[in-house]
Amino acid sequence: MNQSATSPKIQTERLLLRRFTEADAPEVSRLCDNYNLYKSTLNLPHPYPVESALEWIATHEESYTSGRMYEFAITDKESGTLYGAVGLSHQQVHRHGEIGYWIGEEYWGQGYATEAARAVLDFAFNEKGYHRVYARFFASNPPSGKVMEKIGMMHEGTQKEHIRKEGRYEDLLLYGILNPNRQ
Repeated sequence: MNQSATSPKIQTERLLLRRFTEADAPEVSRLCDNYNLYKSTLNLPHPYPVESALEWIATHEESYTSGRMYEFAITDKESGTLYGAVGLSHQQVHRHGEIGYWIGEEYWGQGYATEAARAVLDFAFNEKGYHRVYARFFASNPPSGKVMEKIGMMHEGTQKEHIRKEGRYEDLLLYGILNPNRQ
């Protein structure tokens, strides 16, 4: 998959959010093949071989083109270092979607998820015309909730014991935000 000149890119103060390419697969695999990341995410498998990264990246073009899902690599604007990913689903009929993100453990606590999520929220509201964006996180992963709060999302509820992971049930906390420019 080649990244075309028309591929969307979002720049922030420190980051460049861009489409993933096949060349990212080894680093995606390295960052995602991490138990601490796996246990705090909803859909990330473990282990995470390069083949899984390639399969995941291969789905992006069609999902993006159809407007169902927008996946961005979170990279350093200067060095190009891959820090993680941020994705945004799109339920077009309802004009809403779910934002999700992961950051490689070695880059935790540096504000990259917040900066990337804020930029994608702006993309959702100002470029794609979403009415609402929501997100969910495991109660056992409060740093993810802090990201949601920092970008203006509000706690809307808790899905009690909603997910079974590693033999135990996890509560999911639901956060959301309405487009401040909604009509």
